[in-house]
Amino acid sequence: MAQPVLAVVAAGAMGAAVGKRLTTAGLTVLTTLAGRSAATRKRAADAGLEDAALADIAARAHWTLSILPPSEAETFAKAFRDAHQQAAPTRPVGFADCNAVNPTTVKRIAALFKGTPIKFVDAGIIGGPPQGDYDPVFYASAAPEDTVELDEFASLKQWGLNVKALRGEGAGVGDASALKMSYAGITKGIIGICTTMVLSAHASSPATANALLHELSDSQPVILKRIIGSTPGMLPKAYRWVGEMEEISAFVADGLSHAESSSTQAQIEGAGEGLTHLGLARLYERVAKALTDTEEKGEDTAEVKVLKNFVKDAKEVVEPKK
Repeated sequence: MAQPVLAVVAAGAMGAAVGKRLTTAGLTVLTTLAGRSAATRKRAADAGLEDAALADIAARAHWTLSILPPSEAETFAKAFRDAHQQAAPTRPVGFADCNAVNPTTVKRIAALFKGTPIKFVDAGIIGGPPQGDYDPVFYASAAPEDTVELDEFASLKQWGLNVKALRGEGAGVGDASALKMSYAGITKGIIGICTTMVLSAHASSPATANALLHELSDSQPVILKRIIGSTPGMLPKAYRWVGEMEEISAFVADGLSHAESSSTQAQIEGAGEGLTHLGLARLYERVAKALTDTEEKGEDTAEVKVLKNFVKDAKEVVEPKK
């Protein structure tokens, strides 16, 4: 592919970092900042992203990467399709859904582009925002008949996008998202379970939480080190993980029931295991609210204080053992 024009929507922590990786490689990268906050605008400027109307993006970008909260993924895809129809560009364009949505959701999004010139790729990002020598992986899959589109998206690797194409038996739209759901369900699920039990132990009594800390240090040191390493980073991200846990719940429930329901809630109902990550969604919702209250009050609320103190005390227990 000749040097392409790309678009990244939106310029959040991940989107801006991905955009910066691409602009550093010499590409023009568009985004839309309509209605966005001052913080988002600054991230976009620092990353070298060019503000453009959605119609302009639909007309100019060879590929648009949708990197949004899960709840916004389908709405944005519809808006992009409509903007593309109005712009009526003379060449086909590509749209990659890179959001943490379950396979049924991404198949609905893919269906929006049926019968249009828009090429669709299902992409799941595994890892954090790119920085330094580190890059997350963009796992990508497409319909069996869209191998050319998948190859084209994979070729963006030459511009700094770490793409790994999913190919082979049964691979298609939904598989990249399924991989993302499975991986995040494990990694963020473990963090959520640990957070839940630390808060629950402390709710029983501070002595219980202290005993839990020392028992983990004695019998499960790897888990305790994971709590130390993951908790500080989880706190500011908890609000973003609520929707992701809900999508994972739907993914699990859908797999168990073998049904492809039209809504996330309908997918979850009727499958017990599908409630596992729904419970973690409520946990992350609770943590996010506690962090918001902390910021508004200027002092740590109960949940934030418990988690920060647990990490601080755990470090004091673990360090001497080194």
